[in-house]
Amino acid sequence: MLAVERPNTNLPGHPATLVLGELNVDLVLQGDVVPEFGQREKWLEGASLALGSSGAIFACGTSRLGLFTAYLGRLGQDTFGRFVVERMAERGVDVSSILVDREETTGISVILSRGQDRAILTYLGRGLDRRDADTICATLGGFSHLHVSSYFLNIGLQPILSEVFQLAKGMGLSTSLDPNWDPAQEWNGRLVTEVLPHTDIFFPNENEAQAISGVEGVEAAAERLAGKAKIVVVKRGLEGAMARWGSKVCSFPALPVESIDSTGAGDSFDAGFLCGYLNGWPLRSCLALGCASGALSTTRIGGPNGQPTLQEALTLLEERGYSELIPPR
Repeated sequence: MLAVERPNTNLPGHPATLVLGELNVDLVLQGDVVPEFGQREKWLEGASLALGSSGAIFACGTSRLGLFTAYLGRLGQDTFGRFVVERMAERGVDVSSILVDREETTGISVILSRGQDRAILTYLGRGLDRRDADTICATLGGFSHLHVSSYFLNIGLQPILSEVFQLAKGMGLSTSLDPNWDPAQEWNGRLVTEVLPHTDIFFPNENEAQAISGVEGVEAAAERLAGKAKIVVVKRGLEGAMARWGSKVCSFPALPVESIDSTGAGDSFDAGFLCGYLNGWPLRSCLALGCASGALSTTRIGGPNGQPTLQEALTLLEERGYSELIPPR
């Protein structure tokens, strides 16, 4: 088992969230086109460089909602790496634990965005792995929650993640995990057998939930996965989201907005749900805050750019007639 010092409870902000994961930039291309080889050039409607990676977008979301959030990841000492650090710091994320590797290049995802749908090509830089175990352990102290995104992209982190989650739980932290899509479509069994038993909140979308559980149907998949993780939250896009906690099941509809770019909407949903959960909100209220946060994030280009403050998310819920789900503050 990995060793760690006792947690320091003097960090600013409460609750304090630590995010582990990959770091990269997103080149977001907009247009209703399909790329073709043979040197065929096609027009786009727009292009922008934005902060990428699921974990970084999530961290910006929780910070925007008012949770003290720090990030531990690795990137290259290059232009993209500096861009990532600057954008995260601008959004209030503590970047002091980010590791910079002179021998590596920062990853990049090229995203062709068409409203509610996307195609993604990703180059992975070197992420965290077993060599960083001591650093991870030393960083856990003082936090109340640990989140990991993109399980299937964090290849080096996979072999030690179960130990890290066990350690975090033993220190009194709660844990959450968003698997994201498996590019190899192997849906590694280690996730279910080793990591989910130490996961408080599991955040798959409906396709991921069915692939990981091995059963068809969102409700059946959530039930199967709830036998492992404490809470299973399934993101269903235009159908909203559902959650299962033991035998308790609830859902919340999507909140239609003028959507421009869906990049990072799932990560922003995760941030909203977690903000409610860490503040002791009822399950359906957590879903409502997640749906509001995810919806508003799509109103601007790039994952973090449309992320709401807590008040902005609550205002959307009030405007849509869900005031009763907002706990008193």
